[in-house]
Amino acid sequence: MDHGEVIRRHELSDAEWGLVEPLLPRPGTGRPRLDDRTVLNGIVWKFRTGVAWRDVPSRYGSWATLHTRFRRWAEDGTFDRMLRAARAKADAAGDIDWLVSVDSTVVRAHQSAAGARKGGPETRRSAAPGAG
Repeated sequence: MDHGEVIRRHELSDAEWGLVEPLLPRPGTGRPRLDDRTVLNGIVWKFRTGVAWRDVPSRYGSWATLHTRFRRWAEDGTFDRMLRAARAKADAAGDIDWLVSVDSTVVRAHQSAAGARKGGPETRRSAAPGAG
C-alpha cells in the first residue's frame, strides 16, 4: 500500500474544510505560520491513528506546532464551535435521530462494592428442624 494514500485517507475533504475553515481563529500579525488546513490535517491524523505527537509525519509540520495549535484551539473553544457546526449540519440534513440515546459508560467496581464476601460464596445449613 502506498504510504501517501494512507496519509491522504486521514485528511479533511474540501467539503469538511469548507465547514470548519470559517470557524478557525484568524492568525495575528508577525511571523508567517504553517497554514491551518495542514495543521488540522495533522491533528486529525494523530487522533485517527492514535500515535504520539512526536510520531506525526513531518509533512504536517513539527509535532510541537501541531500540539501548540491543538491546545490553543481546545482552550479557546474552536473545537466546540466545529462540533456545534457539524451537529447543526447533520441535524439540518436529517442525519440525527434525537429519539435515540445510547449510554456506553462502563463503570468497574471492586467486588466488595457489590457486597461480595471474601473467599467466595458460603454454603450454610439451616438450623430449622428437618433441614439438611
